[in-house]
Amino acid sequence: MTTAAYPFTAVVGMDDMRLALLLNAVSPAVGGVLVRGEKGTAKSTAVRALSTLLPPVEVVPGCRFSCDPAAPDPGCPDGPHETSPGDARPARMVELPVGASEDRLVGSLDIERALSEGVKAFEPGLLADAHRGVLYVDEVNLLHDHLIDLLLDAAAMGASYVEREGVSVRHAARFLLVGTMNPEEGELRPQLLDRFGLTVEVTASRDTEERVEVVRRRLAYDEDPAGFAGRWARQEGELRERIAAARALLSSVRLGDRALRQIAAVCAAFEVDGMRADIVTARTATALAAWAGRTEVRTEDVRQAALLSLPHRRRRAPFDAPGLDEDKLDEVLRRFEDDEPDPEPDRSGPNDDPDNDPDGPGGPSGGSGEGPDGPGRGHPQDAGQQQAPPPGGPEPSVPEQRSAGPEASADAAPEEPEPRAEDGGAGGGGAERAAVGAGEPFRTRRLDVPGLGEGAAGRRSRARTAHGRTAGARRPRGTLTSLHLAATVRAAAPHQHVRGRRGPGLLVRRDDLREAVREGREGNLVLFVVDASGSMAARKRMGAIKGAVLSLLLDAYQRRDKVGLITFRGADAELALPPTSSVDAAAARLEQLPTGGRTPLAAGLLKAREVLRVERLRDPSRRPLLVVVTDGRATESKRAAAAGSGGSTPVARASRAARLLAGDGVASVVVDCESGPVRLGLAGALARDLRGTPVTLDELRADSVTALVRDVRTVQNTRRAA
Repeated sequence: MTTAAYPFTAVVGMDDMRLALLLNAVSPAVGGVLVRGEKGTAKSTAVRALSTLLPPVEVVPGCRFSCDPAAPDPGCPDGPHETSPGDARPARMVELPVGASEDRLVGSLDIERALSEGVKAFEPGLLADAHRGVLYVDEVNLLHDHLIDLLLDAAAMGASYVEREGVSVRHAARFLLVGTMNPEEGELRPQLLDRFGLTVEVTASRDTEERVEVVRRRLAYDEDPAGFAGRWARQEGELRERIAAARALLSSVRLGDRALRQIAAVCAAFEVDGMRADIVTARTATALAAWAGRTEVRTEDVRQAALLSLPHRRRRAPFDAPGLDEDKLDEVLRRFEDDEPDPEPDRSGPNDDPDNDPDGPGGPSGGSGEGPDGPGRGHPQDAGQQQAPPPGGPEPSVPEQRSAGPEASADAAPEEPEPRAEDGGAGGGGAERAAVGAGEPFRTRRLDVPGLGEGAAGRRSRARTAHGRTAGARRPRGTLTSLHLAATVRAAAPHQHVRGRRGPGLLVRRDDLREAVREGREGNLVLFVVDASGSMAARKRMGAIKGAVLSLLLDAYQRRDKVGLITFRGADAELALPPTSSVDAAAARLEQLPTGGRTPLAAGLLKAREVLRVERLRDPSRRPLLVVVTDGRATESKRAAAAGSGGSTPVARASRAARLLAGDGVASVVVDCESGPVRLGLAGALARDLRGTPVTLDELRADSVTALVRDVRTVQNTRRAA
């Protein structure tokens, strides 16, 4: 017995999310919606409820690809279809699991039958099941990149293609794409964000009465799903009729030149890349007019459409939060209040910059984004948070706000004396200093884990992957998905005489089949161990060091790594950020990192060893890369030293901890932060104990390595010419 779905009209609040879903139901051409928000905010509940509101679809009887009997797909693998009465069925909602394989998504082709019998035996995947319905991807940010690419390509083209060794199958795949994600678990790449038509940010209500109503309705539904759904049947029916009416009206809605100029001006003002934003905003504004029962697009439709279609396209850097400056949006739209556009305003004033506007998103009145009640009037919640940090939180880690690079940060103030070695409470010595802003990030050289892994697909270290260059062949392990044709022929050729083959051609059997072994890149766990002690802050180097770590975080974001952050200072080490796919969270923790105190280097390394041990149990295939950022000094208070074993020195304890990590086979990189004319070389010694690679801040830069190679080649060419 199927449990009744939670009614869409019973969802409390979440006006923007409900509106975005309804607009896609009215006009699937909008391109789907991405719902971003914290866990437990009814994202999945609302999406599942939406499918019950969609009109039934007519399908060709027996067609596995849900062809429309009025206009069947001429290339349908189950075709050709004759025009005949169809069967009506409800629109489907298909869920794509995070762990789904490529074959489960696009379908699988029996390569053995295709080679030996010439038969295209195709088993449809989830894209075929979702045709003319809803495809829901929960935690879309956790999907492998190649699956997201396939998914979004099919959504954009309205068709899915399956290619296996020259055998091709195509079928229609038009669906409403809905993705949900928790940003704390990692972000989508900007290129993939752009492929979603709309995006909304959802957060749990802070209003007591609204939270009470959420709990009351949920408990009532859990107690009697059918009875609860019955009490909302009238509202569901009215909403279903309104969707059908808006769909019928959609083709009559007029998008005038004035509205088109408004859309173009808004997209240009916010400097979005490409033309997809203009097209999606136009389609969304048209759907909003139809939803309101009008046949002409108005300014309020353009404004609401921009608030839904542009925030995720405004990200200028990986760590920028999505958002839209509503004051700037209103300013652009006001130019079109009359038929003739107003002259371009002077943008030289300080308040024209959204970062400096006291009433904008960075000011006291910016950003709550709460609109009036009702699914047709709200605008995205939390808009404007790109510039405005939460009270007491870190400053936004936006590169444009930093004017000093690592060198400038290091030299911005005179050197401070090294903190004295007296005992001091929890600080263990030097006084704690306020957090220092990170210097300008830079492009780093790639740091790899040696060897060949088998972890999740990424862009860092060598690994055996499902996609990449062919590196060999082997017998199939389960279903054959990637045929190695040459190896198959070589395996079958010696047996042709025994099998009775006398003429041309090749008789291939199952035992002859070989699958390709591919080599690509994997994502790793990059664990940062950052020295935040007084010896780092005394020389005003923390700005440059944070800039370097931020650069490595940017690199980890681009290479699809997981990241973790350990800091050590004072008397102990702290796991500031458990390993996560959200490098945004790591960047935020880095910004607010305080400094000062002694240098418990051994504690930091032992904490790293414990974290890696736990992560190895959780995900054995993901290989770690340990990045230790320190000058190599190790100091402890007398109390901490007394707790140490055998009365050894802090440097000796750090050396033993490093050798333990080396014995575990952990790949390590030590970023040497020591500066000044007199250098002790302690970071280099630490790298030797870790059996890792030492690099300086300057050597970490990819452009400095390139410059070094260029200089060497120039010298060589000069010598040859001489």
